[in-house]
Amino acid sequence: MQGAMKQKPDWLNKKIRLQETLKLHKLFQMHNLHTVCKEALCPNIGECFSKKVATFLIMGNSCTRSCDFCAVKNGVPDKIDLDEPKRVAEAVKKLGLKHVVITSVTRDDIEDGGAAAFADTIMALKAVDKDLKVEVLVPDFKGSSSSIKKVIHGAPDIFAHNLETVPRLYSKVRQGAQYERSLDVLTKAKNFNKNIYTKSGLMLGLGETETEVLDVLSDLRRTGCDFLSLGQYLAPSKKHFPVRDFINPAKFTYYKNKALELGFLCVKSGSYVRSSYAADEYLNSRNVE
Repeated sequence: MQGAMKQKPDWLNKKIRLQETLKLHKLFQMHNLHTVCKEALCPNIGECFSKKVATFLIMGNSCTRSCDFCAVKNGVPDKIDLDEPKRVAEAVKKLGLKHVVITSVTRDDIEDGGAAAFADTIMALKAVDKDLKVEVLVPDFKGSSSSIKKVIHGAPDIFAHNLETVPRLYSKVRQGAQYERSLDVLTKAKNFNKNIYTKSGLMLGLGETETEVLDVLSDLRRTGCDFLSLGQYLAPSKKHFPVRDFINPAKFTYYKNKALELGFLCVKSGSYVRSSYAADEYLNSRNVE
């Protein structure tokens, strides 16, 4: 156990509106699908589900890694379900979505890390609606160039990979990941296709310093990263890595302005911002041509 959880400040008072999630939960259960919204205990689940927006979690809901910040369970994953891309596409069609986010647990047990499943899901979605915008939020694939290229060949509109935190904290909260490797994932994606937007996200409040955050933003821009999300880390339970700091809303505004000065095309920065929150707004930003 990590210890007692810190008292939340007044600005962190969002309540999960469970009633607004029931209809979509039933739809996802009917199609035997998972969402990261539910598995990661996202505080925005009621807001997003009420707008018929969701982030699909493919390849099961058991992760081969056990990062100390994450609510997704660790365990032995199921075999890849080859029919899953079709079911995701059917659910998206029923919901009438125009922007879809696809993410996954980390699958270190598979040779390509699940890259083929991402590509198949993208293509299944595009077959439903060629104008559909598809965003993928991928694991690091252990840095495999062939896996990254496989996802890029699926032609997502946004390729996202989260750095999550500053390099000093990786060994404490992102076990199994490597900071430079994650940066390289974004660099490779952009090199494979200059026309695909890349995106990353950070959780704040893990004990990072302002200098460390600004250094990470500069590192991301050197990869060519276009979009950025910054949000407050909230420990899923007392067993997870504890919150070290609650970041004042004014500080989130400060980081957003610094990021825009560095050249990010769109930045979402705030206490309840998550990597897939308001995902459709990035491509609609006035800075994106």
